[in-house]
Amino acid sequence: MNAIRTPEDIDHPRRRLFGIAAAALAAAQLGSISGASAQGGDPETIASDSIKPRTSFASLKQIEAGLLNVGYAEDGPSDGPPVILLHGWPYDIYSYVDVAPLLADAGYRVIVPYLRGYGTTRFLSNATVRNGQQAALAADIVALMDALGIRKAVLAGYDWGARTANIVAALWPERCKAMVSVSGYLIGSPAANMAPLPPEAEFQWWYQFYFATERGRAGYTKNAADFAKLIWRLASPQWKFDDPTFVRSATAFANPDHVDIVIHNYRWRLGLAEGESKYDELEKKLATFPMIGVPTITMEGDANGAPHPAPGAYAKRFSGKYEHRLITGGIGHNLPQEAPQAFARAVIDVDRF
Repeated sequence: MNAIRTPEDIDHPRRRLFGIAAAALAAAQLGSISGASAQGGDPETIASDSIKPRTSFASLKQIEAGLLNVGYAEDGPSDGPPVILLHGWPYDIYSYVDVAPLLADAGYRVIVPYLRGYGTTRFLSNATVRNGQQAALAADIVALMDALGIRKAVLAGYDWGARTANIVAALWPERCKAMVSVSGYLIGSPAANMAPLPPEAEFQWWYQFYFATERGRAGYTKNAADFAKLIWRLASPQWKFDDPTFVRSATAFANPDHVDIVIHNYRWRLGLAEGESKYDELEKKLATFPMIGVPTITMEGDANGAPHPAPGAYAKRFSGKYEHRLITGGIGHNLPQEAPQAFARAVIDVDRF
C-alpha cells in the first residue's frame, strides 16, 4: 500500500476561457459537498451519498508507452485540460470509476492508467525486468504522458499512486501542474526504511514482512484475490463494498506480471531486492526527500486503517501553495472510491490554486 502534471497542453485564450467555465460548472455539480470545503475555508468535508455509483468507464484503451503497452480508461473531451488518476495496491482503475465522470463533466480530459502489473497493462518485452521500485513506476507515467501527447497534467492518487505522483512532481515539476495526494508525502528509500518503527507500527506492515519470504510469494500467488479482499477490509474498516465491486477490481490481479511487481516492490523497499541501475540517479535524488513545489492538496480519510503518516509529519515537504483536507464519515484508505465527490472537488480546487 501507499505508494506524476494540468490543464493546458497549449496555452491560448480559448483554453483559458474553457478552464474558467469548467471550474464554474464543476462547482455547481459538486455543490453537495460541504460549503466550507467548496469555499476554501475549513478543509473538513463530508462525503456525499447523492451520486449514483457507476460500474464502467466511458472508454478503455491501450497505448504503447516506454516499456509498456498501457491499458487505461479515458473520459471527457479530448482537448480538455488533462488529469491523470493513479491507483494503488491492491486496487485498480475502478477506484476512480465515480471520480472520472465528475471531472469529465467539468470539462477535464481524464486518464486512468493501470500501473505495471495490473489489468491490461503489459510489458512489451519478455526480457524486461519486472521491477516494482518507485522510480520505475514514476518513469512509466512520464512515458505515458509522452505517448498521449500530454505536456503537463494535474496528477492525483493514493497509495502507490500517490507516491508515483509525488515522484513526478518532485523530479519532473515541469510535467505536473498541480497534485492531489492521499496520505501526503510518500517518497521513501531502502536506506530510510531500515530504521525500525515502534512495535504497533511494525505490526501494521505485516504483509510487507510476509512478502519478504518465499512462503509469502507462494501465498500471494495462490491467494491474490482473497489477500486483496482482506487488505480492503483492514484498510477501510467502514467501507461496505459489495461482491460485484470487489470482483470487478480483482480481475486486475490476474495480470501475468502482478505477483512479480508486487513482491519486488515490497522487497526493494526493505533492501532485499536490487533495483535497476538505470534508475540509480533518480533514486539518489529521491533518497534526499526532495521538496515538492507544485500546488498540492493532501487528503486523509478519518477511518484509514492502512499505515499512513500524520499530516503534520509531511506538511513541510510542500513548498508551494498547500492545503490538507480531512474527509470524515468513516472514509478509509481507498479515498477516491469511498468519497468520489470530495476527491473530484480537490482535483478541481488544486487546479485553481
